[in-house]
Amino acid sequence: MELMVLLNALVTRLLFVLHSLIGVWRVTAVKKEPKYWLLALLNLLLCLETGLTLKFKQGRGYKWFSPAIFLYLICIVPSLWLLEIHHGTQYCGNEPGAVQVNVSNQDFNQSRDSSHGSEGMDHHIIQTAKVFVNQLSTICETVWTLALHQTFLLLLVVGRWLLPIGVEITRDQLSQLLLMFVGTAADILEFASETLDIEDVRKNYALINAILAVWTWSMLQFPLDLAVQHIGCKPSASGKRIPSLLLCRYSAELWNIGVSLFIQDGPFFIVRSILMGHFRIFNQMLVFFTAKNILVVTLQLYRLAVITLDFRATILQKSRKGEVCCCPCEPYEARAHATGHHDNEMKEFVAFPPKEESQAPSENH
Repeated sequence: MELMVLLNALVTRLLFVLHSLIGVWRVTAVKKEPKYWLLALLNLLLCLETGLTLKFKQGRGYKWFSPAIFLYLICIVPSLWLLEIHHGTQYCGNEPGAVQVNVSNQDFNQSRDSSHGSEGMDHHIIQTAKVFVNQLSTICETVWTLALHQTFLLLLVVGRWLLPIGVEITRDQLSQLLLMFVGTAADILEFASETLDIEDVRKNYALINAILAVWTWSMLQFPLDLAVQHIGCKPSASGKRIPSLLLCRYSAELWNIGVSLFIQDGPFFIVRSILMGHFRIFNQMLVFFTAKNILVVTLQLYRLAVITLDFRATILQKSRKGEVCCCPCEPYEARAHATGHHDNEMKEFVAFPPKEESQAPSENH
């Protein structure tokens, strides 16, 4: 196993575990109940996945799916749900920064004075760590929740970058996937922060749960790599069915359209439409992003129509010429298969000439 592959696999999963533990710590601090530390047991799934990946895949990724990203979602999403639900009872003071500085300086001076005693440097380090934790605890809870959301989405992109890639995905495909993830993460963060910060939404517990459910549903696209990979298919099997040919040729494009319509922009548009139409909630940003979702959905449907019409024209053109349509997602393999088959026929033709020609010499003799 390569050293860099092992290091990237372990460091990335360690970052996932540390971030999920910070989320659990914030839940226990907000709820003030130690039982919420049981959420940390979810990280055992990530540890198990790490061991299995190192043993069977030598640390490299899987095809079309990233179990590490999926298990990281399982570890951190419950903590963010609890923080957002509890968010309605948390209010920031007028000057939280000043309170934070005063408290931290006072505690730090106390720890520095106590470090001159008999306990020495170890006690000083422990006291400094306690001061640092107390300083973090004084930060406003809304700031903590937003920071966890932001670091969560950033860590998804960076973690997918650091995770070793499998043999099925190239670096060019990975770069395309990361660029898509950056835009997707920005849209998801905007949806969560913009809708949940509305005062009328915070007063409706069912509406908060519905928004969080749509937010969680949109996160399920991150473990999948179908947006940059074509689905392999056999030309002989796919040449008989038009839908199979369409899926084979435009699998990545169709996946992008499906994600936009059913996982991201479509659900986001429905939620924002309900907020404006049923609950009569209007603000400038809500109207703007609703119009943005309408535009994206319309363009995706237009893209689907263009793909379908182009594919239909290609099929009709090949059928008029009498050509057999094969799956274009693997042109080299299909061409090699066809060439090899033709070469075998030529070899058989040379090795076994026609009977009339082979019997002609015998008749002359």
